[in-house]
Amino acid sequence: MQRTDTKSSSYPKSIGYIIANEGAERFSFYGMRSILATFLVVHFFNPTLNPALQITAEAKANETTHFFVSLAYAMPFVGGLLADWFFGKFRVILYVSLVYCIGHLCLAIFDDDLEKFTYGLILIAVGAGCIKSCVSANLGDQFTEKNSHLMSKVYGWFYFSINAGSVLATILIPLIYDRYGAKWAFGIPGILMALATFIFVAGRKTYVNVPPSGVNKNNFVFISVYALINWRKKQKNESLLDVAKAKFDHQKVDDVKSVYNVLAVFAFIPIFWALWDQSLSEWILQATKMDRHILGINLLPEQIQTVNPFFLLVCIPIFNYWLYPFLDKKGLKTTPLRRIGAGLILLAVSFVIIAFIQTRIDAGAQPTIWWQILAYAILAAAEVLVSITGLEYAYRQASKSMKSTMIAIWLLTTAIGNLFTALVNRSISNGGFFAQFKGADYYWFFIGLLSLFILVYLFVSPKIKQRQVLI
Repeated sequence: MQRTDTKSSSYPKSIGYIIANEGAERFSFYGMRSILATFLVVHFFNPTLNPALQITAEAKANETTHFFVSLAYAMPFVGGLLADWFFGKFRVILYVSLVYCIGHLCLAIFDDDLEKFTYGLILIAVGAGCIKSCVSANLGDQFTEKNSHLMSKVYGWFYFSINAGSVLATILIPLIYDRYGAKWAFGIPGILMALATFIFVAGRKTYVNVPPSGVNKNNFVFISVYALINWRKKQKNESLLDVAKAKFDHQKVDDVKSVYNVLAVFAFIPIFWALWDQSLSEWILQATKMDRHILGINLLPEQIQTVNPFFLLVCIPIFNYWLYPFLDKKGLKTTPLRRIGAGLILLAVSFVIIAFIQTRIDAGAQPTIWWQILAYAILAAAEVLVSITGLEYAYRQASKSMKSTMIAIWLLTTAIGNLFTALVNRSISNGGFFAQFKGADYYWFFIGLLSLFILVYLFVSPKIKQRQVLI
């Protein structure tokens, strides 16, 4: 009898198109974002470089940047629903890629018109967000049982393309901005996004396209809303979600419960992103006031952030293959919840360094950029402990039918964190309550808030119940 489970060593023909598309798209996104905060200050909010207006100008730039990021990370939820229910991944990626390209065009053309420039940012956020929830899933769709063993290697190359696009963009685009101006600096990422779209379309005949399933009412949102509306029907010794079993599939209701179990951990993640994403906005503005001479090279302030993906790539193997096994052998078991707690503490340490840097700047000094690089190194370690661990924890704790929902909610924590930071900066720019936190006090406020979350987390995390690891 012939065996039918023979493994194949052949990669899907579509893989090259998907990986190349992702690398070019990430270049376009991180390229424009690398100069966004400094551009907004110099071109729109304080073009005369008036010292009296600088604090307000930087707050406005940070507000705009964080609102942009918040929208970009809220849209994956929408993009996923559009793809799964109505249009399929291919059409969603194609349509929003065109929107994405138009957004980049707006940035390049309207670099002297804030209103139209802002429209461009909104279009890019919609495009980048909707793509985010579809591209990685589309990659997984290309595999069959025969070549599924090759998936981990392909995802390795996929994430390599993301980091490669990010690193190249954060090195080159600030240099182009410095030498050739904003139109070229925003135009080149637009060209790369157009190239990404062309590459994606070029591979259309090679893709395995999973058709949309239609509206699935047995989902997280419908079940949760029904339970809330009908809370009076709850019986004694019954959870609130059990009310939904009167209308929805019982197993799906239990699956939704698995999501809420993880939300106890997710409640502490938005504060992480509220601080982390400042490394790509507030920290860059801080770098403009520092001594950036390194090994005979005068780096541009927007180029300093390039060290973040470098440190991240260094930390990942060190933590996975040395630190975690070493601590486990010593009896200090590195559970996911402990890793997240340690990551929050390291995040606070990185911001303490930034606060001390700002204290020296406020006193008229020009500290060396090496201090900020140290903060980036600690920040990368915090990211490995919180971001990577948290995503894996959420994926494993969720039931099989809720894994996509869990990833979408995970991305929403970034949106919530950035929304908070944007609102803080709006208050500062409008002379509101948070305007009292100037200079180093701004960073100490966030450190204090994070410290409060850490204390609550240390109390709550030991009581969080974990399910058996699911696959």
